[in-house]
Amino acid sequence: MLDLAAVTAAQARIAGRVHRTPLMSSTMLGERAGVTLHLKCENFQKTGSFKSRGALNKLSRLDDAARSRGVVTVSAGNHAQALAWAARSAGLACTVVMPKTASPAKIGASRGYGAEVVLHGTTGLEAFAHAHELERERQLTFVHPFDDELIAAGQGTSGLELMEDAPDTDVVIVPIGGGGLIAGVAVAVKGLNPRARVYGVQPEGAAAMRRSLDAGHPVQLDSVNTIADGLAAPMAGAMTYDIVRRFVDDVVVISDDTIAEGLRELLVYTKLLAEPAGAAGVAALMSGAIPVKRGERVVCVVSGGNVDLTKLATLLGQDRAKPLGTS
Repeated sequence: MLDLAAVTAAQARIAGRVHRTPLMSSTMLGERAGVTLHLKCENFQKTGSFKSRGALNKLSRLDDAARSRGVVTVSAGNHAQALAWAARSAGLACTVVMPKTASPAKIGASRGYGAEVVLHGTTGLEAFAHAHELERERQLTFVHPFDDELIAAGQGTSGLELMEDAPDTDVVIVPIGGGGLIAGVAVAVKGLNPRARVYGVQPEGAAAMRRSLDAGHPVQLDSVNTIADGLAAPMAGAMTYDIVRRFVDDVVVISDDTIAEGLRELLVYTKLLAEPAGAAGVAALMSGAIPVKRGERVVCVVSGGNVDLTKLATLLGQDRAKPLGTS
């Protein structure tokens, strides 16, 4: 069961194997938003994103038979890198299925960490289906990128750190792909401070969790289209949907242009390089999509920094005539 005890157990299990990432202040952006702003910098985590937390926690609980068979997963990139890294450290074989449209940088990094990378299909759903085919054909252990209690508990350790460093936080803002990060963080934050509010952020072109909440059940998307490949999950998980429904105050949807401006503002005003997914929380806050009160203490989770350098120039070069939060 995904609860505070499970997240606390995960923290003990992975202690010393991941970074305790910093909680950094951003006075300039905070003043513009009318809040006291801190950033939970998971872009400084092992493999460049929060994903290593869940991967380590999951692999540490596999039995000997599962370990001997090896693992398989599906990912647009960050989970692939994290699982490959964690599997190599544990001496496990790792196969990763990625869509053919995945970032070349993330494909290369996954191979660099020792994974067998299989490129299949052009959508996440096609990649998911092929990963399950390999699971059956090779008798591998499937590691879900988000809809898994051990994965989500591991991701939630970032929320424990956040609350240990800033226990009086009023609002926590978390990017959502399939929901593993926000599920773990929400359980941790609400378990330690029930008065804190937790908001999720999704891009317009990949808003599976928002659509699921509107529908009253988890849904799949026929297609996704967003610059934030780390948030491009084609569905909301059954477990993550349930946690978000119970613990998250709201999930907002923002445009790719807003996300790109958030990335630029993070770089200009905080000197932090985030990938689009990692910048989504700041983008939502600065654009006014998150309902905050003046003077509140806000933490945005910067979920990753694995930006594709071939796309970075385009992201940085877009029109910056009107910064977020201005009129």
